Amino acid sequence: MKTSMGQNSIAEAFKDLEQFLGDRVTQSPIHRMVYSRDWSPREKNAATFPDLVVIPKTTDEMVRIAEIAYQYEVPIVPYGGGTGMGGGAVAWKGGILVETKGMNQVIEIDEKNMTVTVQTGMTIYELNEILARKGLWFPHEPESKRSCTVGACIGNNNDSPFGLRYGKIRDYLTNAVMVTGRAEAVRLGQRKALFSSTGYRLIDLIIGSEGTLGVVTEATLRIFLLPKTRQVRAYLFRSLNEAAEGLERVLSAGLTVESAHIHCRNRLRFYCHAYRQKFEREPNVPEWAEAILFLSFSGDEKIVAFTMDRATQILIEEYHSKPVGETEMVQDYWASKHLLEYIPFKQKWPDSQRQKKFGAADLGLPIGQLDEGYRYYIEMAKKWDQSILGLTVYNSSPNKASASISFAVFVDDSSEESIRRFYQYVREMSEKAIALEGTMSSYIGDGDRLGGFNQLEHGLSFEYMRRIKEAFDPKNIMNPGKKFESLWMK
Repeated sequence: MKTSMGQNSIAEAFKDLEQFLGDRVTQSPIHRMVYSRDWSPREKNAATFPDLVVIPKTTDEMVRIAEIAYQYEVPIVPYGGGTGMGGGAVAWKGGILVETKGMNQVIEIDEKNMTVTVQTGMTIYELNEILARKGLWFPHEPESKRSCTVGACIGNNNDSPFGLRYGKIRDYLTNAVMVTGRAEAVRLGQRKALFSSTGYRLIDLIIGSEGTLGVVTEATLRIFLLPKTRQVRAYLFRSLNEAAEGLERVLSAGLTVESAHIHCRNRLRFYCHAYRQKFEREPNVPEWAEAILFLSFSGDEKIVAFTMDRATQILIEEYHSKPVGETEMVQDYWASKHLLEYIPFKQKWPDSQRQKKFGAADLGLPIGQLDEGYRYYIEMAKKWDQSILGLTVYNSSPNKASASISFAVFVDDSSEESIRRFYQYVREMSEKAIALEGTMSSYIGDGDRLGGFNQLEHGLSFEYMRRIKEAFDPKNIMNPGKKFESLWMK
């Protein structure tokens, strides 16, 4: 799986790196092993070691690392929290792995202009712990927030539970510093302004770039006041499409919803199981319920109460939904989704990970295609012998229903053949997304799974992407292979 670099180049690079990084560069197998894989489905014993691991602490150090990599034509692979599911942080062509968490300082909190500037190795959880002391909040909080870094959020363009109100990372990021494949530190963006009409939007290119254009070392982000009140509610529907239509209607009524997640019946059974384990009784879920919609509302107490009551009225009267009466099940859902709290050994998720691993096709579909996408998901999971976990729809575009979907399965990682069946499942699901006028990936990214195969989605523009890559990275040292090659889509 790995194309090793020339050992002379690696040895020379290590010697030069050691001169200014000291013990923050290592060839030790035990340290390299830690970075030998991410959360992407792989055979359980598979490991892809980088040749070196470095821990820079500043942009200037990252520039010097890039100069050395450029000189010896050695790859650079940035590594954040390691929770990506697309193989984007796996050094499958060897080279220098950059442990970005050494760059973990807050540079400035500008309360007047509601921005924060940070080094991008800081985790989202750490950032919000610091902001909370001032009554502030960065709302882009992926479920991996305890490990996921600011840089990883930029590089992967991942989802957040609060996307319906606040959007994705593009809606926060106003400025960034990136060390390119030319070993230059380039500042991109519009400083602390939220938008600009000058020049090209180069800052948008780094969002979802997975380190293929450079290593982002600093970022300026829009922040908000911490909400005073938050309430979570759940509603049962007869179909996924009906749940999406209900959400669209609530938004069109002028109501502000903080987050919305639609789950299929398969996902619903996990929350029912947790409730049953905790309270030793069955929740009241009717047979006709094929979907559940979780909504959260935040802000001032009176506004939240009004918004929640009016949304409930619309969903009951116009869509005949059934509110979930077991408030404990709703709160436990929120605890697992946002607070990341689980009951050990009593929940099928995540304890089921002990037998098989989580994997997903992360399609973005037009909002009216949920039921058709779900039917195809069931069909393809059966065809490729994948155990169904369930479908979750994230809504990640401000104030509009927008289906970013996890078609999740439990992956048997006992053999390379079973892993390849999973990626065949992802391939056919991706082809279906294009047929339904959607996208192959809405939050995981290309990584080493969709590279090259993604030309099916992009057509001629794929070649323009290659040219952009060459402009930033003429020697192809920045996370080479990712986005343009695949280990799995042969």
